[in-house]
Amino acid sequence: MITVGGENLIDLVSGKQTDNEQPHYLAKPGGGPFNVAMAIGRQGCDVTYVTPISTDAFGDLLATRLFESNVVVAVPRVQQPTSLAVVSLTADGVASYSFHRNGTAERQVTRETLASYVPPETNIFHVGGLALIEGDDAEAWKTEFQRCKDAGILTSLDPNVRPALIHDRNQYVARLHELMKIADIVKLSDEDLEWLYPDRPLEQALADCRADCNAALFILTLGSAGARGFVEAGDVHVPAATIDIMVDTVGAGDTFMATILRWIIETGRITPETLGNTDIAALKMALSAAANAAALNCAQSGCNPPWRDQLTD
Repeated sequence: MITVGGENLIDLVSGKQTDNEQPHYLAKPGGGPFNVAMAIGRQGCDVTYVTPISTDAFGDLLATRLFESNVVVAVPRVQQPTSLAVVSLTADGVASYSFHRNGTAERQVTRETLASYVPPETNIFHVGGLALIEGDDAEAWKTEFQRCKDAGILTSLDPNVRPALIHDRNQYVARLHELMKIADIVKLSDEDLEWLYPDRPLEQALADCRADCNAALFILTLGSAGARGFVEAGDVHVPAATIDIMVDTVGAGDTFMATILRWIIETGRITPETLGNTDIAALKMALSAAANAAALNCAQSGCNPPWRDQLTD
């Protein structure tokens, strides 16, 4: 069982237009942790999602997408509106975001409700994204992360940093550092790393970040340059998988993360010791499988992770 927490929202994705057209947008379910849960479900792992979803029409769209992807939603629906992300795409498919999430459904969590939502049979608790930025909800997620760690559950963290939403950098970075200390699995993108550890070369930023972590598995994704993984036995680099047509990168990192979590469950690496003892060959296979899944997602519009029978691993 993998339990996932963090934001759900609607991506309003810009469509193609001519010079004389007004912009138009397609409404697509999204949010980093939401995407991770969806991708895990499609890959055949038991997964529970523990963030509230709105009762509005967008919430219906979100809940339906999870249900269709074999995800169990463990929390009641709430009346607050759905969070929105306006997604603008460059000519080569790279996404930029603006967010609207004050007082929305996905932020209606407390320490007490989260502790009651997470199933006791959970093996991995994953959290990340916008949920960790600010407010009482961010502190609730941090508390639940620590509770799961204390209960012997593997803890997984993907910050997926969105600088435009961060109003108090020091507070946010301090919270992430606290979480990195107790996370068994940490995944960052190169853009995350450069924002969290500025004004230094990438390799120095990587060394400084790893020194701040106690993760049994540390992953750095590098976009078109592939990904690097680190365990006790050493580190490995894998190239990005190739695809015939790149549509956009929305949800690629989330699909990558989901594939790693599914691999951990399927190979029985559900303690920090067994995960940390992973050999380099196994880690390389896992990263390659995750890169392949992420590439398949990039061949679709928005976050549309592959199903298990579409994967080659």
